[in-house]
Amino acid sequence: MKKSNGSTQTLKSRQEAPLATPTDLKAAATKDISAAMNGILADVFALYLKTKNFHWHMSGPHFRDYHLLLDEHGDQLFAMTDPIAERVRKIGGTTLRSTGHIARLQRISDNDADYVEPEDMLAELREDNLALTKRLREAHATCDDHDDVATASLIENWIDETERRTWFLFEASRRGDSTGH
Repeated sequence: MKKSNGSTQTLKSRQEAPLATPTDLKAAATKDISAAMNGILADVFALYLKTKNFHWHMSGPHFRDYHLLLDEHGDQLFAMTDPIAERVRKIGGTTLRSTGHIARLQRISDNDADYVEPEDMLAELREDNLALTKRLREAHATCDDHDDVATASLIENWIDETERRTWFLFEASRRGDSTGH
């Protein structure tokens, strides 16, 4: 089936068109919010992998409890990834494309150590979750600056989940004295 010149031109322009999603947000909002959320997404992927790393390499007398806790935390983190990326696309931005892209944007440090003490794992993850909460609040402020209530609303739930992970990691690593404190 032979195509007419006009049909060929339309197909070609569709193939070359950028990924543009209609939005009522201004271009600056799309740029700023997408940048903030892609940074969050990179951090979430990095924290997810670190959490799973520690989950897989947990040892010691509290193995089962910590192993299950970190598995739950990994599931929560992974569940954030698709909504973050889809939100960036909904507002007209583009999102992460590779592990290299994640590595360029992530602010959560990797831990490639052969062995990490269980208490150190919990402490490191607690600090990483605290840092993620701070960055989520910063992204929320960016959304507020641009009147993006939908992204801000999602972020509010993720802040709550991240604070919960931080709390659980804190409580799991506390050392009680004889008075229970």
